[in-house]
Order: sequence, then structure tokens, then C-alpha cells
Amino acid sequence: MPIIPFLGGVTYDSLTLTRIDHIRDNLILLLYVSLLGALIVLTGRAQITPFRIISPPTTVFEKIIRALQPYLPLVLQFLFGGLFSAYAVVYFQSASLDATAVFLIIVLLMLIINEFLRKRLSSLNLLITLYAFVTFSFFTFFLPVLTGWMNMWIFLTGAILSAIVIIRVVQLTYKNLPLPNPRTPIITALPALTIIGLFVGFYFLNWIPPVPLSLKFGGVYHEITKTNDTYHLTFAEEAWYQWWKRSDDTFQGTGPLYCFTAVFAPLSLETTIVHHWQHRPLPETPDSPIRPFSTTDRIPITISGGREHGYRSYTVKQRVSPGDWRVDVETKDGQLIGRLTFAVTHQSNDTPNLSIITY
Repeated sequence: MPIIPFLGGVTYDSLTLTRIDHIRDNLILLLYVSLLGALIVLTGRAQITPFRIISPPTTVFEKIIRALQPYLPLVLQFLFGGLFSAYAVVYFQSASLDATAVFLIIVLLMLIINEFLRKRLSSLNLLITLYAFVTFSFFTFFLPVLTGWMNMWIFLTGAILSAIVIIRVVQLTYKNLPLPNPRTPIITALPALTIIGLFVGFYFLNWIPPVPLSLKFGGVYHEITKTNDTYHLTFAEEAWYQWWKRSDDTFQGTGPLYCFTAVFAPLSLETTIVHHWQHRPLPETPDSPIRPFSTTDRIPITISGGREHGYRSYTVKQRVSPGDWRVDVETKDGQLIGRLTFAVTHQSNDTPNLSIITY
């Protein structure tokens, strides 16, 4: 039975969280984060204060705690599960597994582990640590949506706000309570602040998906033309059993070669992305070591947000050499939004059959 609501919740979020800039969705997530903070304070104070005595409660606060205490772990699990499920959808939409697999694995583990944490959600240290993760993840995409800016300073502002929220929750939990050790609040907050610091390190390693940007579509083509508001993308047809192909996985000749991308950004966001063209030549002999990719071009493109299927743009490479190629679609700070890979071979005598799709 627990698997059914788990899969149902993830499926519901996948279908409904289609745009990260929907104000209703962001307000719901903000409400979840706020309720979690308040309930963690209540849970922590209930642990420290002797509310389990037989005598009847004397204050309104004690009455509320007595009434809610049996249900707090269930409510906390529900709120954490809702946030982790939403984050899994949001971050997977913006992720490239080449660079951000570590962070995505952490999100998925949090989503799955939450299903088994109900009996442990009375531990204040665990709650504060999990709360650090959900607040950090929320500010990472909420601030760019709110401000229309996306850069390192906005990200660091989100990390600082997360740390401030954690410190404030710990302060409210221990406020006016007798503590055997005055350093207890510091000890409680330290793992959570360490988590935030660790994720800041992930950012500079490009392990954090560049939310709220996401690559909706991309490919390489023989030719691109535009009529009115429609792009016509020309590519070589593959074998009949590769009917799903919509771009050139293998390109014959020396070019020109076009790279087309559609990157979604929130309505108020205007930013710069980069088409980072890279080439790896073919090995000289079968025993030759595989050489790394080297940069041939970095082409910046200014994009504006709001289009449902992404802001469309393309770059052109006039001459390409045989070998392996890839185009990394990056933010101006170098975060990987998506990656397109293809191969270039020498021109053959056969004329390819060309198809055209529109976007």
C-alpha cells in the first residue's frame, strides 16, 4: 500500500508541475516549507519540554502540542514527501546526467528514504538536517523565478537565506527552555549548515542542475530556415527502425552544421546561454589512446523566458572535422543545461535522404 501513494504522488507532480514559474505551485511549495519549519519547532519543543506528564495541560501551547503530538510524524512525512517529489520533477527537468548525477541521486534517495522515516521523524537533529535540504533546494529555483536574475550571487543569496532560516528554527526551538549544555543549539544546527556548505561546493563543481532553466529540445541539422514564427530543421533520415530520430546523430561532410536548441526559462528571466562546441578527433590507429574533447567555439546567446516550449536559437559551425563532437548548452557561469552528441564522418558517394521537421 505505501508504494501506491508514493508512485501516485510522483506521477501527479510530473503531470502538474509543467512550469516552474507558475506562481500557484511556488506558493504551495513555500507553504509546505513554512509549515515544516513551524512543525519542526513544535516537535523539538515537545521533546525537550515534559508534556507527557499525567497532569492536564495548563496553557494553550501545551493543549496544542498534546493534541498534535501523535500526528506530527505523519504530517512531517507528508510535507517532506511532497517537497522531495516536486524537487525530483523540477530538478530532473533541468538536469544533465553527465554533470549533475550526484545531486539527482541525492534527491531521489531523499524521496525514497522519506517513505521509511516516519518512526525517526521525532529526532530533532534529523529534522533540522532534512529541513536544510528542502529550504536550500527551494531557494535555488525560487529566487531566480522571483527576481528574474540567475547568476552565482543569486545562488549564494539562496544559500545564505537557507542558513538564516535554519538558525532561526533552531533558535525558536530552544527559546526560553532550560538547557543542560548551552552549546546544544550550535550542535543541532551544525550538520544542517554543513549540508548547505556542501551544496555550495556542488555548485562550483557544476553538480547542481541549473534550475529554473531546462533544455526542452535540441539537435544538429544540415540546414535551418525560419518562416514567420516556425523553424524548419533539415536532417538526414536514418534506417526505418530508427523512426524516432529527429536530428543528425552522424553527419557526413565538412559542413556547415547547425545546432538548434530550445531552452525554457521563467517568464521574467532574461539570461545568457552558451553553445560550447567541442571536438575529439578520431584515433590514428586502433591502439591509440582516446583523446579528450577540446573547445572549438563558445558562442553566447541571450534568451528571454516565458515560451512554453523554450526559447529557440541556433548556432552554425562552417567547417567540421571528422571525429566525435558535442555541444554543451551551458549557462554563462558554465553550468551544464544539456548536451548534444554526434559524430562527423567523411563525405560518402551516397546522397542522403533528407527530412524536415518544424519547431
